[in-house]
Amino acid sequence: MKEDFLHYLWKFQKITTSKLLTTDCNSLQIVKVGEHNTSQSGPDFFNAQLIIDNQRWAGTIEIHLKSSDWYTHQHQNDSKYDNVILHVVWKHDIEIYRKDNSPIPTIELQNIVSPKTLQHYNNLFQKRLKWINCEGQLSKVSNFTWNNWLERLYLERLDKKSHQTTNLYLESNNNWEATCFYLIAQYFGGNTNGESFLQIVKSIPFPIIQKSNSVQQLEALFFGQANLLNKHIEDNYYTTLQQEYQYLKHKYKLQSILGLQLEFFRLRPSNFPTIRLAQLANLYANKHQLFSNIHSERSIQKFYSYFNTTASMYWNTHYNFGKESKKSIKKTTSSFIDILIINALLPLQLSYAKSINSFKEEDILQLISSLALEKNTIVTNFKKEKKHLNSALHSQALIHLKKEYCNLNNCLKCAVGFELLKE
Repeated sequence: MKEDFLHYLWKFQKITTSKLLTTDCNSLQIVKVGEHNTSQSGPDFFNAQLIIDNQRWAGTIEIHLKSSDWYTHQHQNDSKYDNVILHVVWKHDIEIYRKDNSPIPTIELQNIVSPKTLQHYNNLFQKRLKWINCEGQLSKVSNFTWNNWLERLYLERLDKKSHQTTNLYLESNNNWEATCFYLIAQYFGGNTNGESFLQIVKSIPFPIIQKSNSVQQLEALFFGQANLLNKHIEDNYYTTLQQEYQYLKHKYKLQSILGLQLEFFRLRPSNFPTIRLAQLANLYANKHQLFSNIHSERSIQKFYSYFNTTASMYWNTHYNFGKESKKSIKKTTSSFIDILIINALLPLQLSYAKSINSFKEEDILQLISSLALEKNTIVTNFKKEKKHLNSALHSQALIHLKKEYCNLNNCLKCAVGFELLKE
């Protein structure tokens, strides 16, 4: 039994409400259950109204599994609980008193909840299945509930991602172009090297990057700060970058990043950090004002055109310095750009729109809905339950659902869990 379930029972009055009695046998009538407190500390419901033994009360409601939890949580020493007018518990095991030694009225739920409601709850939580609590039951959830819930989940996930954007904006002295660059650089590094890429680009003052029109100069800066130019390799281009980096490092008084080491292991060659850094250098040597172009962009095709870039000519025959490979142009793919849009550009748009009070939910939802459904284990497993999944909105929402609700057993805060309990 979880306390959240008791919140659900009280909030939606899933109890036998006729002839209610407190544990000391006084009559109880619920006039107003109160407003659910989901974020602040303090009692669980505010502004409740009750009639107890013909006397009207207004105040707060506190809910626990057992009456004794009141003392376990030290509520008797917290002034926020002085206005509690009813203690709602699953099992009453001890009397609870206010500071003036007057008893707090208590109602015990375990005998006034219908067996059917308990059965639905047990179906969710007591039969622990392989993957999620409601496995095998999702088909019972209406498409209306499902689709609306996925939209809310995606916006929750996007809002969470935008917090990092806001932090980067503050770190960059309120410079949106710098913030845009940092985010793009991070996702050029992918899951494996993203944090290292962010560390590399933040170690170089952004005005240096922004005013450079030279791909070679930016490659020297990126590879040098990535500790990839500190070996002796018989390669003319490598030697040229080494010399360029030493000059720039001295000129701009750059500090080396001690201990930074990029990962190549288990990455496809096209995702090697050398290729991604070279593509990033080419992108920014030719497009200095990316944020100005994309902060309110509504066309996916325009996004593709902005980020359609290649590595410099040297990398047509290399994946690593000094090791020649079969010739191929190292170009950013549409699937890679989709990752940028999902993880960097849309959170950036959200943060900027909120900063100028111009956020329009439907614009973001339309953009994400035009991107293809991502392929991963979470999406594959949900598709077995709900077939109609067809865009990145769905895949992003399902990732958030699995990580923030299913894995944490937050079924009672989930629209799916709520509908299954209500069935």
